[in-house]
This record gives sequence, structure tokens and C-alpha cells, in this order.
Amino acid sequence: MDPKFIRNFSIIAHIDHGKSTLADQLLLKSGTITQREFRAQILDDLDIERERGITVKARSVTINWNQDGQVYELNLIDTPGHVDFHYEVNRSLAACEGALLLIDAFQGVQAQTVANAFAAIAVNLEIIPVVNKIDLPVIRVDEVLEEVETVLGLDATDALRVSAKVGLNIESVFEAIVKKIPPPKGTPDAPLKALVFDSKYDNYRGVITYVRIFDGSVKKGDKVRFMREQVVNEVLEIGQFRPNMVACDELGPGQVGYILTGLKELSKVTVGDTVTLFHNPAAEPLPGYQKPKQMVFCGMFPIDATDFEALREELQKLSMNDSSFSFVPETSDALGFGFRCGFLGMLHMEIVQQRLEKEQDMDLIQTAPNVTYQIVKRDGGIMTIDNPQDVPDAGIIEEFREPIAKVSYIVPSQHVGTIMQLCQDRRGIYRSTEYLGPTRAQIIYELPLSEIVYDMYDKLKSVTSGYGTMDYEIIGFAAADLVKMDILVKGSRVDALSTIVHRSNAERRGRALVKRLKEEISKHQFEIAIQAAIGSRVIARETISALSKNVTAKCYGGDITRKRKLLQKQKEGKKRMKQFGEVEIPQKAFLTVLESAKDD
Repeated sequence: MDPKFIRNFSIIAHIDHGKSTLADQLLLKSGTITQREFRAQILDDLDIERERGITVKARSVTINWNQDGQVYELNLIDTPGHVDFHYEVNRSLAACEGALLLIDAFQGVQAQTVANAFAAIAVNLEIIPVVNKIDLPVIRVDEVLEEVETVLGLDATDALRVSAKVGLNIESVFEAIVKKIPPPKGTPDAPLKALVFDSKYDNYRGVITYVRIFDGSVKKGDKVRFMREQVVNEVLEIGQFRPNMVACDELGPGQVGYILTGLKELSKVTVGDTVTLFHNPAAEPLPGYQKPKQMVFCGMFPIDATDFEALREELQKLSMNDSSFSFVPETSDALGFGFRCGFLGMLHMEIVQQRLEKEQDMDLIQTAPNVTYQIVKRDGGIMTIDNPQDVPDAGIIEEFREPIAKVSYIVPSQHVGTIMQLCQDRRGIYRSTEYLGPTRAQIIYELPLSEIVYDMYDKLKSVTSGYGTMDYEIIGFAAADLVKMDILVKGSRVDALSTIVHRSNAERRGRALVKRLKEEISKHQFEIAIQAAIGSRVIARETISALSKNVTAKCYGGDITRKRKLLQKQKEGKKRMKQFGEVEIPQKAFLTVLESAKDD
């Protein structure tokens, strides 16, 4: 196909503004799918996406559209809207020349609308504003368009007005894509340069590599090289997503599709790599992507120790399909062998855990999450810590640093004071307030990431009756008075329950945590002390009393010395148990660290 008849575009928006619904309508109106095949969220093929009604993975689909007698090939990449999946959005934008910026006709510009719009502006994409949900009984289109111009600085004069739900004005979207989005640049005769923007593993066909061709072309039977890993393979099949995989003869400049090489090694394909021909290679690879920085870490351990290798294999497949997720093996005295996993945020962590449990049928114990910290040692060295167990002795720590995020809230005007109080309580530093209109304001704060990831989103929705939205980005690390808090059960440290907390919150957190653990750990035949400690100083304690058994129940009458003997024997047995007995800590107890943080 001639590149001048190709358009590559993405749909970007805040959560629940209708991205997937608009994608469904574009497929239906263009005839890519029939009315019989049509179903809601057709591009969301993960079970968890359909259950929760959110897009987690970017998906590609090729649409043919006939305009004025000319057939255009439109390559749509559907993107997620949640802040945790911003990396997926950035990857999608790198494969496009334009973007549809979708805005809810009632809610208007929200926090993720701003973040995604600026991400598209940063890579010089042509942005087409589209106001969606104009069929709602209450809409404020003029105010929304004014917000687009004042907040985003975009020209909203020719903004489209559509309803993806009922299919209103969808043809105007196609016309705008063809007229406004520039065709891709690329030379058919140049050496092949194809960007790997995603990949997944198929048990029968091996690695399926999603590519966007920038220069040259690729055909079935060509020998290709993955430039980063220097792997050479023959192309067994190439094709496009329409929306299912459909094989084709050739992919040329500007086209988006997939390559099958029969490659079985997951580690050999990396997102952001460049594919070129073996016999006529490109001189240098494409810029690719910046490596994502995982900011939330937790331990994942199989309940059955024999599932360790199976868990490793599933994590490898998952990390290939989701390059923003990482894992390394670790051991825990309490939980055995497992993996330390890194995520972009709490929702990302939740999604990965649910995919492992539901799609792969894995039984897991997950430890409480924590963010990445930096420690400056007295000798000048800097350590990066993502596991509280790795914190060195206090004597060699010069400075403890925590990640700081710039948080942007968009909230109804009447809730400005409440949000400011919420941020002040979480050690926030106020930066600015800007009113977007008579009813809404944008507030910017700098907050420690650890104060955001647990439950800030839930608290925000709660205090603003669901109308507040937030977006954040990591801006660096700052020194803070942080300490490692250990949990001791019967005098022994439980490594999986250790956390890093701010000194001012340590006692409160410690008391809440030991109280919850007392509820979760069942009674034993001996007394159990649960303590929270900073170094050698105990800051909170709860005691689980011994399970008492009436050993004299069967002594009817007789001499009192017989009862005394039995009671003395029980006392000695409990003393021995207290010395050598093992405390069983249930799985649920390992999540009490998270629960006690939420209670704060």
C-alpha cells in the first residue's frame, strides 16, 4: 500500500471517557466487523479488562475506509487511560502520526486528559479534539471546548461532537483522520526498519512480535535480525490485526502488523527493539523507548513450594507481554522461595496478580507493597532499596531518600479545601491552584510517592463524591526522616512484614499493625508476643494469650495433690512450648501491613 493512503492514529483520554466504545464503533462503521460479531470492548481481549471495564493493554487494529472512491488503511492503536498504564500510552504514541483526544461532554478535561495530551504534544502528533457522550441528558460542550483551549492550549474550533455509544457522527471522525493526520514518512527501497512496540507469547506459535514499519518492507521467507539481541530468524508469517490476526504477503512503510518467526525464547524479543533484514541491514536502530522505572515492589511467593518453576515461567511470559513489569528471585525465612516483582503502581500490581491467579491458575502469597528508596552511605555510595530487608544498619546511613511525585488534582471548586487538607496530612508541599472555570479547579502538590500509592485515589474519590481526578509523575528523590520498622513474633523477626515508614508515623503504624496481627494469628498452646521495633527499641506490643485447656476436668474428688501435679505438668509443657514451639502465621497476616497503612 502506498504510504500516502495510510494513517496511523491512537485514541487517548481519561479513564471512562469512551475510548474502547469509540474503537468499537470505528470497527463497526467501517465494516471491519459485522453487526453479528459486534460486542462491547471488542479490542479488550483480556478477561480482566472485560470484568473491570478498563483497558490494560494497548491493542492494534487495521481498518479499511473508503473516502471519495479511495481506500485508506487506518491503523488504530487503542490505549489505556489509568495513570499506572501511562507507559503503554507512550509506546503507542511512538508508532503513530496523530491522536484523537477524547473528552467527556459532561466531565470535561480531567487529570489524565491533560497528561495524555501533553505526551502526544511532546512527540509532535497531530491532535484532533473529540467531544464524546453528546447524547447525555446533561452536557456542557461549550464549557468543555473552552477548557480544551485554556488548559491544553489546543485549537478547539473544529472539534468533533460524537456519541460513541449510539454511533452518532462517527463518519466525521473518519473524515478528520484522513484529512488532518499526516501520512507516514518512509522509503520502500531503504533497508528495513521496524519498531517492536509490543509482543506476546503463544504456546503453539512461539513469540508474536507486533511491529510498525518505518522504512523498507518485509515478506514471508525473509531472514530478519532483532538488532538488540542479534537474533536471526526466518519470517514464517506476517499479517495484520483485522481485528483478529490475518496473514498478508508484505508489510511496507507506515504499516502496522505482526511477524511470526517461530522464536521460542522469551528473552530474545524486547519492546523498543528494531527488526531489520539479515542480508540488507539498517545502519543503526530506531531510538526505541525509554526503559520504564518500576516504583512499587512486592514479593510474590507460591503457596506450594513445588510451583516455584511454574511461577517463574508464567512471570517470564507476562513480562514479555508487559515490559513495564519486572521480577527477580528472592528468598524469605517466612515464605521460602519466590520473586521480588516491580510495578508502575498499585493498580498495575493488582492486575498482574489477578492475571496470574485467574488466567494461569496460580496460588500466590503476596507481601505488602513498598516503593523504591535511596540510601546515601557515610562513604558516599548510593544504594537503591526496593525491599525493606536490604536496609543496612543505621550506623552506616548518612541520608535516607524517598521518591517525590508531582500530583495534579482536578476537583470541583467546593472540595479544594478538603483536598489541600488531605495533602497536608500526607506531608505534601503546595505548589499552585488554577481555576478552570466557575466550578472546577486544578491543584498541584508535591507528595511522597509512599503517601500516594496505597489509597490516595480511593480517598480522593471518597471526599469529592467521585468527581475528583488525579495524575502524577515522579520528579526525583528527597531526603526524609525514614526508619525501618521490624515486626517480631515470639521474639523472631518476620522479614516479610518489615516496612519502611516515616519516623513521625512509626508509632501509630506500629500500634495499628500489631493490633491487626493479633486478630489474624490464632491462639497457640503458649503465649505469643507481637512487637513492632525500630532497631532494638520496641515501639508497640500486643500479646496473644495461651490457649487454656482444663487438664483437671476428669479429676472428680480425690486428693488435691493429684490436681496440682497435672497443673504443674501443664505449666512445664507450656514453658517448653514457649521455648521451642513454632508460631503459624496465616497468609492473610502478610497483607495486614497494607491494611494498617490504609487505616492511617
